[in-house]
Amino acid sequence: MNRFLQHAALEIWEVTLAMAPYLLFGFLMAGVLSVLLSKEFVRRHLGGKGWLGAVKAALVGVPMPICSCGVIPLAASLRQHGASRGATASFLASTPQTGVDSLMITYALLGGVFALLRALAAFLSGIACGCAVAAVSPPEEVEGAPCEAECRQPAQRPALQRMLSYGFLTLPRDIARAVVLGIVLSGLISALVPDNYFTGHLGSSPWSMLLMLLIGIPLYVCSSASVPLALAFIKAGISPGAAMVFLITGPATNAATLTTLWQIIGRRQLAVFLAVLAACALIAGYVVDLIGPGLGMTEQICHCAEHGGAVDTAWALLLVAVLAKGMLPRSPEKNR
Repeated sequence: MNRFLQHAALEIWEVTLAMAPYLLFGFLMAGVLSVLLSKEFVRRHLGGKGWLGAVKAALVGVPMPICSCGVIPLAASLRQHGASRGATASFLASTPQTGVDSLMITYALLGGVFALLRALAAFLSGIACGCAVAAVSPPEEVEGAPCEAECRQPAQRPALQRMLSYGFLTLPRDIARAVVLGIVLSGLISALVPDNYFTGHLGSSPWSMLLMLLIGIPLYVCSSASVPLALAFIKAGISPGAAMVFLITGPATNAATLTTLWQIIGRRQLAVFLAVLAACALIAGYVVDLIGPGLGMTEQICHCAEHGGAVDTAWALLLVAVLAKGMLPRSPEKNR
């Protein structure tokens, strides 16, 4: 037992070392985007109908650092402010899959090729879901709700302060527990399951992708926390394509998202949304396994034992401090 715990702790620390500088940079860029792409901006510019609305919604949704639960109220607001069912579905499909923070972690742990393909998959699957939902939706006239006082209220704090506050306080408070859980589970899986264990059982077979699909659809995992889990699956012998299936469906769907989608866009539209997203995940997984080896994807997947210098340790300790701060309960004054 002691040996197992030591192995798990070592795996957890090595993943933390590998992802720390990239996640911290992702937090910084998320803060920048929170000012440049405010919720009011999103509501104002994503009211387009048809395929153009779906494209715009996916284009804006991919870099936004919002998890699958955080995106629900924003999507409902989009709908109330005039966005079509298609644009709303596109936003709901693309936004939780990625974010500047999770893309940086993907780059750190799985490599640049995987990160690029993940962003592309989120963008294209968002468009596909939006267009499919629009195709089965009746013509609609959604009146945009007038912008209330909070939309017109000027920011009280300087932009830089708002960026840093969102990037290193607000966003970590929203995702810190999920990220820590993802890192811990990654370490436990790596310690429990020997490297390449599934290679002879599942590997790159279609069954591995279907398994990841069945795991990912009902599971709630934010886009950042899903990456260490995907790394652990790959180390255990699951193919990169199957891991991509998990990275698409895990963040984009869960029970809360699906029940809310039922109310926002309708029951038939929800069924189409889920079917198209699942198909996109499987296609993306197949493409990754097909072209990944030729692009050197396997060589880019993190060999975490290579990290561990003084600078890496400093970044890791800073990340631990940021996540620990995010996990602390808010003071009563701030909860009022």
